[in-house]
Amino acid sequence: MQVLTDWFRRYFSDPQIVFLAVLLLVGFAVVLTMGDMLGPVLASIVIAYLLEGLVSFLERRGWRRLVSVSLVYSLFIVFVGLILFGIMPLVSRQVTDLVQQFPRMISTGQKALMGLPERYPDIISTAQIQEVIGTMHAEIAGFGQQVLSWSLASVVDIITLLVYIILVPLLVFFFLKDRDLIIDWCKRYLPRHRGIAGTVWREMDRQISNYVRGKFWEILIVWAVSYLTFYAFGLNYAMLLSMLVGLSVIVPYIGASVVTLPVLLVAWSQWGWTSQFAWLGGTYVLIQALDGNVLVPLLFSEVVDLHPVAIIVAVLVFGGLWGFWGVFFAIPLATLVQAVLSAWPHPESPP
Repeated sequence: MQVLTDWFRRYFSDPQIVFLAVLLLVGFAVVLTMGDMLGPVLASIVIAYLLEGLVSFLERRGWRRLVSVSLVYSLFIVFVGLILFGIMPLVSRQVTDLVQQFPRMISTGQKALMGLPERYPDIISTAQIQEVIGTMHAEIAGFGQQVLSWSLASVVDIITLLVYIILVPLLVFFFLKDRDLIIDWCKRYLPRHRGIAGTVWREMDRQISNYVRGKFWEILIVWAVSYLTFYAFGLNYAMLLSMLVGLSVIVPYIGASVVTLPVLLVAWSQWGWTSQFAWLGGTYVLIQALDGNVLVPLLFSEVVDLHPVAIIVAVLVFGGLWGFWGVFFAIPLATLVQAVLSAWPHPESPP
């Protein structure tokens, strides 16, 4: 008991430390318990962070903030309209076509698997292939049930989508226009002496803003390059697959591994084991390599480096707690932990 008391006095004797700890606990508790209800607010904050860089750029060029916000917000609405009414209908049609062609792709894959025992009888047996096919059928049946349950809940999803479409643009505008007013209002309820919390906040403000903007541009660039590559090769469902590749960068390491399977599966079902398939696979690997070794260092040069193990653990932990937003903010949240540990005083251990 004395050891615990001494530890508490060493690390929580400063009121600023107590305030920082309480603030972090309250913030995590609010997001953990009310994350679904606050979804539109979280999405709006992300988009506002994304647009704030361009607004600040125009302000530094002498533009008034209201004019800058109005221009940037108008461009944002045009971009959203292009996504909703230009790209999403095409993606929807490709999804429908892919679902219709999926049984044929499965049949082609089964025929290819059944031919393996004849080619490699010493390595693979017919019983093993039948077991694999049976497992595949079970997984496909389970996936079909999930799709059916999702379609039954589509009415709720449509209502949620409408709420987002209405609320998010409105919140984004006010977050941009009244940014200083909102920040000043929050400061009124904070203690006057909050040096450590202020240090952590400034670091996190820089980190999150850089991360969100960098991740947005990474998604767009990888999406565009993948689409042009797939379209040039004549790959079916080019827009759908390139969108998946672009969105896969949200989950470092894991996303690229998962999305590789549908890309190669569609390419194989279209061309088989041909040079066209090999060239596409090699180009896809090159895109992933350039993204990880060139694009990411350029876009995230100001973001604190984290060990790959720390990133994967953060994705698993925060994704399990908060779903999509936890995955999206896994790296900033891991950076928050690192910033708190760095700012936290480290008194020398007693002799």
